[in-house]
Amino acid sequence: MKALICNEPGSLALIDRPAPLRGDAEVLVRIRHVGICGTDFHIFGGKHPFLEYPRVMGHELSGTVQEAPEGSDLKPGDPVYIVPYLSCGDCQACRIGLTNACRNIRVLGVHTDGGMAELISVPAQNVIPTGGIDLRDAAMIEFLAIGAHGVARGHIGARDRVLVTGAGPIGMSAIIFAKARGAHVTVMDTREDRLAFATDGLGADASVIATSDDAARLAEGDGFDVVIDATGAAPPIERGFAFLAHGARYVLLSVVRQDISFSDPEFHKREATLIASRNALPADFAEVVAQMQAGRVPTQALNTHRGPLADGVALFQDWSRPQAGVIKAILDL
Repeated sequence: MKALICNEPGSLALIDRPAPLRGDAEVLVRIRHVGICGTDFHIFGGKHPFLEYPRVMGHELSGTVQEAPEGSDLKPGDPVYIVPYLSCGDCQACRIGLTNACRNIRVLGVHTDGGMAELISVPAQNVIPTGGIDLRDAAMIEFLAIGAHGVARGHIGARDRVLVTGAGPIGMSAIIFAKARGAHVTVMDTREDRLAFATDGLGADASVIATSDDAARLAEGDGFDVVIDATGAAPPIERGFAFLAHGARYVLLSVVRQDISFSDPEFHKREATLIASRNALPADFAEVVAQMQAGRVPTQALNTHRGPLADGVALFQDWSRPQAGVIKAILDL
């Protein structure tokens, strides 16, 4: 079978490799579409801290069932998406239902080879019927579930004033699901094109260019009931504490390698809550599918770039450039 492999930072190759053998409790899936994530670009650029090369990337996956275990509800040809978090089922986190925070988690395309290949075999519980969602759209379910999980972690409701910092794909997913709950959403970013898309295409209520003056203006007044950081950088995460209203929740969708710091007196004075949001749970994936079925996710607008796996080497080089204007790129097989 064909697979796109990252041999080392900056080096991709389309290779032939043996097709995987299906395990007893696994489903063999023929991959049809692969969403390209910021994680994939970090792997390609040599910026991922927890990865060994060579690696077949790809964790935003949709396809059709090739083989399923005897007795499975799935049958060959069924359209499915893949939950890429392989949890152990035995650790304390798994025992309380936090499979997204499994102590021994393996993420497809990161800790183990992923789906930029014609076939992949994964545990049956990780293969989910699309519910009628178009297969190309289904390749975007995983990244959207990240935002849906963060919104759920923040307990966002219709009366909340929400600030989303960072208008990349993950920030956009947070905007979509905060708006689905009826919240008033302001988005802040350094890029005017991303802000325009967030307001015109996603329904954000207001936008702010991230400069020191605008940040100071945002920090005035009552602040926001919920702040969601999706910047992926420590300085804006630290600055985000200033935007919290009294009693607010601060949801960190971003994760950074370095320590972050904040004013403890200010944090206590506001009796704020700091919330980590990692990966997503089955309920979040189901929420994404439900909102897609209801027509509340602008999938065509989000999917700005696509092309065949056979051209993946050249496409990755092009799509990794900021000037390419990628929101969500998808490889087709």
